[in-house]
Amino acid sequence: MDAKLLLKRAFKGWVGSAWQYSPAGRARLTTAGVVLMLHRVLADDQAANTPHRGPLCVGQQSFEMLLIWLRRHFDCVPLQQLLEQPGGQRPRVALTFDDGWRDNAEYAYPLLERHGVPASIFLSTDFIGSPQGFWWESIGETLWQHAADPASQPLRERLRSHGVRVPDALLQAGSSAVRSRALGALLQRLKTLPAVTLQALADACPATGAPHSLDWAQVRQLESSGLVSFGPHGASHGILTQFSAEQLAADLRRSHEALQRHCQAPLPIYCYPNGDHNAEVRAAVANLGYRHALATQPGLIDASQNPLALPRIDVSQATAQATSLLAWRLFKGARA
Repeated sequence: MDAKLLLKRAFKGWVGSAWQYSPAGRARLTTAGVVLMLHRVLADDQAANTPHRGPLCVGQQSFEMLLIWLRRHFDCVPLQQLLEQPGGQRPRVALTFDDGWRDNAEYAYPLLERHGVPASIFLSTDFIGSPQGFWWESIGETLWQHAADPASQPLRERLRSHGVRVPDALLQAGSSAVRSRALGALLQRLKTLPAVTLQALADACPATGAPHSLDWAQVRQLESSGLVSFGPHGASHGILTQFSAEQLAADLRRSHEALQRHCQAPLPIYCYPNGDHNAEVRAAVANLGYRHALATQPGLIDASQNPLALPRIDVSQATAQATSLLAWRLFKGARA
């Protein structure tokens, strides 16, 4: 990391920490709740530190340090409790995880249990209990491990048919930051493709063995702990604003019914895939009985927000490792 970036991070961390401990920061944080957005906890911090994984992954060691920091400075409460009463004598925080990664049962849950921190997991329900992998991981790992190998040729050909070129940097051997950044940029480009296209691309990847997602037995086991609650994150994980009215209704209904069927107490809270929503999507979610919905724009939770477009603060590997950077994110969220 170059000196300029280090200096920039140090400045952000100083500003964030100074605000958090200031009278103004403490007052703001005791009147507005914080909802954190995570995705996947990995066993290995080194793997989470790569540029293409860092925004969505947190290493297990960093995750535990994050939990310790949160317990020191916040009351860690269930999401539904926080949304109903954001403020308190101490700042309040709720943890959310998107997608339903199997890793979170193996690496996140034991730490949640150890530190007594509740969490909510929002499931992409078509993938739960399915051998189909999440497209992001299937495509990403195929290109990261086999970009120049015959094993990735079917995927590369399908990408070309959709006008997507694999960058030359990614076709090189090794695990350099340059390769990782090229892969991260490519995956971000793919997010705008239709869900059916992304799944076809994932299906062109070689099998990796263990499934990426939780299965329903794991969901029931985690829910029975009393520490983890579950809500819907769409069925297909497609961008809801790209669907026709009929497709939107079908996707929302499918995810809703899956949670009702498999969970004892599913959350009355929706979580938009990729955070995308509009008036039509919000109305369709409300028609299914959801009183709150989570997006991805940064901010704190208070009475001024639309309950069907609530903000969250995202947690990356960098912010989990350096909680002063998370304090900076809170500072920015308070000003949003």
